[in-house]
Amino acid sequence: MTGIPIADRPTLLRHGRIDLALWTLRSGEGRPLLLLHGLGEHTVPIEPEWTATWPGPVYGLDFTGHGASTLPRGGGYTAEMLMADADAALAHLGEASLVGRGLGAYIALMLAGSRPAQVYGAVLCDGPGLSGGGVQPGGTFVTVPRFGHGTTPDPFAMVELNRDIRPPDYAAQFVRLGFERSPVPDPLLVAAIVRPEWLATVVAQPGVRTMHRDRALAELARTVSG
Repeated sequence: MTGIPIADRPTLLRHGRIDLALWTLRSGEGRPLLLLHGLGEHTVPIEPEWTATWPGPVYGLDFTGHGASTLPRGGGYTAEMLMADADAALAHLGEASLVGRGLGAYIALMLAGSRPAQVYGAVLCDGPGLSGGGVQPGGTFVTVPRFGHGTTPDPFAMVELNRDIRPPDYAAQFVRLGFERSPVPDPLLVAAIVRPEWLATVVAQPGVRTMHRDRALAELARTVSG
């Protein structure tokens, strides 16, 4: 049943010097669904209603510097760093289908290309941090965030990941890698309406389909159940 918290505390996954919070939103048998949140967000430990059609367990990961995961000192955030967070969660689960929101959509794309044999499809959705910092390096102006309050989201993450450079050809490489070894016929489903340049390039790649999030999740559910 959705809307009911089933875990007061997350499972903590040790990743280098970081403890990552992996929330169980629904327990059960079958292939897991892993939710990846947007920039500055965190996993709400209640299963969302829109995942009700998923036939297996549902999990949500808090990225480094977000939610109940470790708040590191000094920043140094990159999308690749958060992709390693998601990879640690994937290793713990063994395999999973992904739904990424905003920044989490970009992370889901990279993870689907980096671990294609373990990722059973990824749905890319709108949300905060979807655009990143565009395709070109920014200026020399350095924004100094307010820090030292000890709570998440980390201000360094908000500044640094908003400036994250996302070249379209780099994103396209992950699409091609994902399609080469994917265990499902539709490894990437785009539900986002906003299309920054990297995502427009992803959508233009052969085999990538666009559809509403609920339909995309239902199609993935049929694939992994059959």
